[in-house]
Amino acid sequence: MISTASPLMHVILIPGFWLDGDSWAPITRALRDAGHTAHPLTLPGLRRRDTHRAEVTLADHVGAVVAVVDALTHVEADGSENGDEDEEPTPRIALVAHSGGGPIAQAVADARPTCLARIVHVDTVPLPNGMPINTELPTVDGEIPLPEWSVFDNEDLVDLTPELRDWFREIAIPQPALIASTPQSLATPARFSVPATVICCEFSADQVREWMSEGALFAAELAQLSDLELVDLPTGHWPQFTKPAELADAIITALHRT
Repeated sequence: MISTASPLMHVILIPGFWLDGDSWAPITRALRDAGHTAHPLTLPGLRRRDTHRAEVTLADHVGAVVAVVDALTHVEADGSENGDEDEEPTPRIALVAHSGGGPIAQAVADARPTCLARIVHVDTVPLPNGMPINTELPTVDGEIPLPEWSVFDNEDLVDLTPELRDWFREIAIPQPALIASTPQSLATPARFSVPATVICCEFSADQVREWMSEGALFAAELAQLSDLELVDLPTGHWPQFTKPAELADAIITALHRT
């Protein structure tokens, strides 16, 4: 078990829409090479053999991540930590979340705020209570297939070459629609004390600061965080594909600040 005095962490990797745990492969390798323990997750409904995606809920995704946190921290089902002095120290845990995984990570912070050392948001921000992740994506029979590229903004697609686009479409798995449309449910003020890093790709750190200062609704949760770091990594919305080495460096640097 990793001591709480150690800089090394258990890093839970939460993919964005259409992606499974394998999509983090370059980042997973870099984290392990740096001495961290990486846990790349494939969330419910995102396995190719899954056939009931329309029934998968946002709570299912949040619960899947919470279960991993609980397994790593000896947290009982009621959320109370094991206080047995004979137990080994609770491991340090960080969440790394891309895109639609960001709001899921914040919901985990709402459920287990004292168990997390940091959340690293990759080209995403935590959304406030009551806001869904994305209600504009085309839905087919309770699923959201990867849309045509014309659906995305130009900023999303920076550095995503034709070869990467073809590969992405080949590996993409339809997203359960309820994940995108269900409003966030957050209630624990302690979530605001979890340190957070936002790695800014299709938008800049200056844009994020502007959104917060202007009171943009989607940035309201971000503005309430007590320990927030903004890091620029200019590229498109999928830096794990377009700039994997740079993204890995940014994540590892954030973890070492914790």
